[in-house]
Amino acid sequence: MLNVVAIMGRLVADPQLRQTTTGKNVASFRVAVDRGRRDPNGQNQADFFDVVAWDRSAEFVCRYFQKGSMIAVDGRLQSRNYQDKNGNNRTAIEIVANNINFAAPKSQNPAASGTGAPAYGSAAPAPAEYSRPAAQPAAPAYSAGSNDDFALIEDEGDLPF
Repeated sequence: MLNVVAIMGRLVADPQLRQTTTGKNVASFRVAVDRGRRDPNGQNQADFFDVVAWDRSAEFVCRYFQKGSMIAVDGRLQSRNYQDKNGNNRTAIEIVANNINFAAPKSQNPAASGTGAPAYGSAAPAPAEYSRPAAQPAAPAYSAGSNDDFALIEDEGDLPF
């Protein structure tokens, strides 16, 4: 069976970090993902997905992301049943995160306020030797030349292929 989900979008609110009764960290957050098309009024359409992250991923997302941050999540889809305050049975469908990544340069991240976040996508200029592509030799011209470069092989049926 295959259960793989990958989304990229913006956090709707700051992630919420909690601990289970056994002491495991769990973070929950919602991601708004653009559908890539507009409604009849010209407004962008978006879907909102609930995501759950555990242990170190939970700590990571709560430390380095906040409302509006662009985030990329891959994981699996999971459903769970629960009873609401009125005793009604409900089903929640959420993404359980396997990997969480920065999806925008640090300069575009609202959380980039000197919190010690890893410098992914830093604005430091690249050294000059890395900013120019290396000179590539010209591709050989296989069609230029005579057909005498190739000779017919007399095989007499004993070649191994």
